Amino acid sequence: MSDLIVIRAEIFEKFPELIFGFSTKPGGVSPEPYCLNLSNAVGDDPESVSANRNLFFSLLGIDESSITFQNQIHSSVINYSPHPCLFDGCDAVYTDKKNNFLAVGVADCIPVFLYDPVSKVIAGVHSGWKGTHEKILTKTISEIIKKFRINPADLTAFIGPGICSEHYEVGEEVGILFDEKYKHRSNGKIYLDLKNDNYDQLINSGVKQNSIEVSGLCTFCEKNLLHSYRRDGAKSGRMIGVIGIV
Repeated sequence: MSDLIVIRAEIFEKFPELIFGFSTKPGGVSPEPYCLNLSNAVGDDPESVSANRNLFFSLLGIDESSITFQNQIHSSVINYSPHPCLFDGCDAVYTDKKNNFLAVGVADCIPVFLYDPVSKVIAGVHSGWKGTHEKILTKTISEIIKKFRINPADLTAFIGPGICSEHYEVGEEVGILFDEKYKHRSNGKIYLDLKNDNYDQLINSGVKQNSIEVSGLCTFCEKNLLHSYRRDGAKSGRMIGVIGIV
């Protein structure tokens, strides 16, 4: 357990009622390449995954039974979570309930976490190229505004570790979907900047620039710290980011 490294969001540290943590690769009971893998969908032993989850969640001081999970499908499907549960087929969840911790699993896609300290609303968003193209982050904020009548200027956001543009190569059929601002070409190949696109979605939704923190960590680059599907292929683990109000 001492080998575990948890990534925190400095921007959330000023809220004592908020618990946030993002898992990494080191530690855990699974053998290489899984290590501290927290997903049951990548071929790792289920008992090892359960033990890994217990290690990580215990470090955050929460129980797995208090977590809302998502079976993520690279969509723009958004769900409200009234209590801890498992949503089958969505990529964003939000809640206004205490002790309901929202989980986002990633290995390259962009995780975004939101908190409104005024209305006490949180959200966890999984944004791959499909979700980013379909503006899942924009849609999540719009849904929260509609349901809770929040002011987006009150939101605090953390864009977590994800693949950087230098390593996120896509085909022409994907590249054509994105504005030139979010892509560059090198040796005839197209590379996307998903973090910047999601950052702009926050800004365009009314979130203040000084209320946004963007992790500089790239999942592909950080071989010893983070899992990456693009780097390691099918035999790669997954991280989980968790946010909740106590």
